[in-house]
Amino acid sequence: MDKVLAFFRMIKIEHTIFALPFAFTGAIIAAKGLPSLDKIFWIAVAMFGARTGAMGFNRVADAEIDAKNPRTANREIPAGKIKKWEAILYIIIAFLIYEIATYKLNPLCFKLSPIPIVIFILYSYTKRFTFLCHIVLGVALGLAPMGAWVAITGNIDYRIIWLGVGVMFWVAGFDLIYAIQDIEFDREHNLFSIPRFLGVEKTIYLARFFHIIAFILFLWAKYLFDLGLVYLFGVVICGIFMIYEHKLIKPHDLSKLNMAFFNLNAYISLTIFVFTFLDIVVI
Repeated sequence: MDKVLAFFRMIKIEHTIFALPFAFTGAIIAAKGLPSLDKIFWIAVAMFGARTGAMGFNRVADAEIDAKNPRTANREIPAGKIKKWEAILYIIIAFLIYEIATYKLNPLCFKLSPIPIVIFILYSYTKRFTFLCHIVLGVALGLAPMGAWVAITGNIDYRIIWLGVGVMFWVAGFDLIYAIQDIEFDREHNLFSIPRFLGVEKTIYLARFFHIIAFILFLWAKYLFDLGLVYLFGVVICGIFMIYEHKLIKPHDLSKLNMAFFNLNAYISLTIFVFTFLDIVVI
């Protein structure tokens, strides 16, 4: 049990809050109401398995890099709190849980299920050869509402892809901010990241641009899915959160970076979900 808890600490299980609300948002939009309990359950299981396996694989792939970085040297694998083979075992179990969940949802979900796994694995190595690693991470999380749509409807609709693209830009934007911490380390070890090439100030401006695009696409979802004023109000609140997030981050003062990264982005994903729920299910 201690090893399992160490694994969950390693993958920061609490960060599931970034993607899970968007999955439920996609499910509610697809169902045009509250999905059945079994769909909700298996979507949650699929998200848990996919996210756990993906983050675990990332930690295993980056173990040597993490050991060299003072910011990450105390993570569970570099610190010897969990062995690589133990982490790999949990990753396999997590991906099996994910596959079982997609099988339970519908045939198309199961057929498409390898695609996210390929993207998760690819992301873990992108920082070694391309600065687009932030975009790939955004794609990984942007699959959440799209996968939930397929889980509910059994088909793919171009409209939900646009919501997924919005999530992609939102994630890429806050990942740019987070990656600022490792600029010098990335340069010293020849790792690819946008902050390494652009520097702090230009990276912050690019993150703002990405979040403007995300806001526009969240706004466009109102018209794509004929949502109401309650959803629109929720998007406006998310826009305020984004503005505040960028107010906290200044080129010469990154002391509030963790608050901007975790707290405010958790508020954004939860706000989209809550106001979608209120708009479609309650009102």
